[in-house]
Amino acid sequence: MDAAGKPMPSIFLAHGSPLLLDDDEWVGELRGWAEAMPRPKAVLMISAHWEERPLTLGATATVPLIYDFYGFPERYYQVQYAAPGAPALAQRVRELLAGKQQVVADDPRRGLDHGAYVPLKAMYPDADVPVLQVSLPTMDAPTLFEVGRSLAPLRDEGVLIIGSGFLSHNLRAADFRPDPVTPSWAAEFDAWAGDVLARQDVDALVDYRAKAPAVGYALPTHEHFVPVVVSMGAAADTPGEVQFPVTGFLAGSLTKRSVQFG
Repeated sequence: MDAAGKPMPSIFLAHGSPLLLDDDEWVGELRGWAEAMPRPKAVLMISAHWEERPLTLGATATVPLIYDFYGFPERYYQVQYAAPGAPALAQRVRELLAGKQQVVADDPRRGLDHGAYVPLKAMYPDADVPVLQVSLPTMDAPTLFEVGRSLAPLRDEGVLIIGSGFLSHNLRAADFRPDPVTPSWAAEFDAWAGDVLARQDVDALVDYRAKAPAVGYALPTHEHFVPVVVSMGAAADTPGEVQFPVTGFLAGSLTKRSVQFG
């Protein structure tokens, strides 16, 4: 808990590509958000870029990053983020999920991917907060919501739970020209997501494939959306204030909406 005795927030952030770190405005928004929250003892990261079944724990020591992107200038493959490992947090995750009959595996050589280290480099640039990344074991939203609920006690122990993805993620519809127009379907999907998250409407969120407008346009695939389900699950038993520290659109159709529960 923080100095006021409140649990750490649970958050979801839009992580962007490696180019995010060249976007001074976006970096400033993420850094200001981090500075406004209590400083975490550790970060538990769920990134859209690691799908593995069963739920798998990444490295608990500092290992090389995963540059899981292609065709970028060489300097993006030289970025470093040597955050400390979090072996004690890994053990707590095992304990919490074992109590819910969740199978947990280990991948001690698996470093942080760009969905993890890019936003963390903006938020905690000194790489001095221990980080543990865990995989997405499924795309099934109700299951992931329960995973988040299982991890919720970590918030009382000073751990910042982060889901990292994009609420909408249709790269074929992205328009990287200056001043792109946001299509109506993207604005409609973003407004729906903002309303559901603000109200912490669990039923709507876990049934988003059926209930969200324009979901087929917004999410041709679902790995970038479902980390928010884990984040909201971690806050389900302690409902409180919901904030949107970052909003707007990238490349016209990609919503940057990020959310803080608690």
